[in-house]
Amino acid sequence: MQLIQDSRELSAYLAADEVIDHRHPQVRQVAAELGCGVREPHDYARAAYVYVRDRIPHSADAGDLRVTWRASDVLALRTGICHAKSHALVALLRAGDVPAGLCYQRLTEDDGTAPLVHGLVALKLPGCDGWLRQDSRGNTGNIDARFSLERERLAFPVRPEFSEVDYPVLYAAPHPTVLRALKEAPDRPALWQTLPTAL
Repeated sequence: MQLIQDSRELSAYLAADEVIDHRHPQVRQVAAELGCGVREPHDYARAAYVYVRDRIPHSADAGDLRVTWRASDVLALRTGICHAKSHALVALLRAGDVPAGLCYQRLTEDDGTAPLVHGLVALKLPGCDGWLRQDSRGNTGNIDARFSLERERLAFPVRPEFSEVDYPVLYAAPHPTVLRALKEAPDRPALWQTLPTAL
């Protein structure tokens, strides 16, 4: 998918902020562990992806009611929904000097009801054309997302017949509506009621 940067400057996709706090010691420690002995950006990016996908459980899969949103907290507490896990992956990628941003999908249940915005990551690697979307949500049941530089292996390919959408914008910082829902929710059940259904 061709993504449209919301910032023209590539440096925006390497920046640190309140959410993508890749200068935080927790993020730097994990990034250093992942980068130990790794020489190529592709290998570091794959290691960061696998770490977030497999070592940080999706809070709904784990039955964890806590809501995280800051990358360092996601890594420290080892929990988060797709958006939080995306924040953690972007922070780890940027800590390894890999440009990365956030992108989104509108998904529904199998009958087309209960729409919800799902969070993804896109990264830019040397020698690869454009931005490459990755989904670090975590695999369970029939979900089989994988790190791929050739073709997308996302958790949820969109189904247009259910009005599902791949949003084309690549954000340097989390979408404000998504971030507000994460920050204000006292627990995960409450979060499901306030996450946006569309962007």
